[in-house]
Amino acid sequence: MSCCAPCSCGAIQQLVDGEIPGLEDFIVMFFNPNIFPESEYQKRLSEQIKYCEKLGVKYVVGDYNHDDWRSAIAGFENEPERGARCSKCFAYRFCYAREYAKKHGFNAITSVFGVSRHKDQNQVDMTANESCGDIKYLPIKWNENLRNQINRESEFYRQNYCGCEFSMRK
Repeated sequence: MSCCAPCSCGAIQQLVDGEIPGLEDFIVMFFNPNIFPESEYQKRLSEQIKYCEKLGVKYVVGDYNHDDWRSAIAGFENEPERGARCSKCFAYRFCYAREYAKKHGFNAITSVFGVSRHKDQNQVDMTANESCGDIKYLPIKWNENLRNQINRESEFYRQNYCGCEFSMRK
């Protein structure tokens, strides 16, 4: 699961290079109904698609339904970054990925949600383990040096907040 090209680029390159055993057949899922406003979502989606197409990587784009996402995190809007709202958001997105994986014959899910400096990898991993059910979650330590190198060499659009309107607060 990918949140944006700057966070996922190193992970995707590692997968393309076959550096993660058992994940030779993979697809990049962009399911981020949390991103607000929709114009921000479109910018991040466009960058993700460009990067996947550059590498010849299969990708899928989940539905953008911000209202459904808002319902899923209702009551947690005032939580701080890395708080319970983020866990609810991750769970919502992992459940979507789980259903997609089951329907399309994938047996594992991994994520770059914890790569961002705005998030906590342990929180992502714990939420994924609780949400993925009978689809295996693979917590992978992605190569941050590779990600940083690709980012330095790229012209990716970069955002300065995680994605939802609540993460825009100062």
